[in-house]
Amino acid sequence: MNDEDYMRRALELAARAGAEGEVPVGALVVLDGAIAGEGWNRPIAAADPTAHAEIQALRSAAAKTRNYRLTGATLYVTLEPCDMCVGAMFHARIARAVFGATDPKKQVLKNGVVVEGGVLAAECGAVLKQFFAARR
Repeated sequence: MNDEDYMRRALELAARAGAEGEVPVGALVVLDGAIAGEGWNRPIAAADPTAHAEIQALRSAAAKTRNYRLTGATLYVTLEPCDMCVGAMFHARIARAVFGATDPKKQVLKNGVVVEGGVLAAECGAVLKQFFAARR
């Protein structure tokens, strides 16, 4: 699988968040060529401001691997990560983060994580635009 394949899976997870009334963001962690964890936005359902898709994916991967350090892993997310999520990636030892749509309100603080954006950017952005257009 390649970056676009993994981002398509992240888009499926974003759709799940949207169906649950959350901002449609999906994320997954790939370690040693396999999906180690998945997540989607859940701050409303979980009543937890930290329940971003990235955090959910990191928690899932850490539980699966039984290790909070995910050294060498790549995290895929449909929206440019916030500073909290970048910090969590740093502490998890994520080597690379790949995102789809840029967040015009934010610029990633890299903290030593290789960050690559724009993978399926139009599709990722369209999911978010449709969600917010329906809410207005």
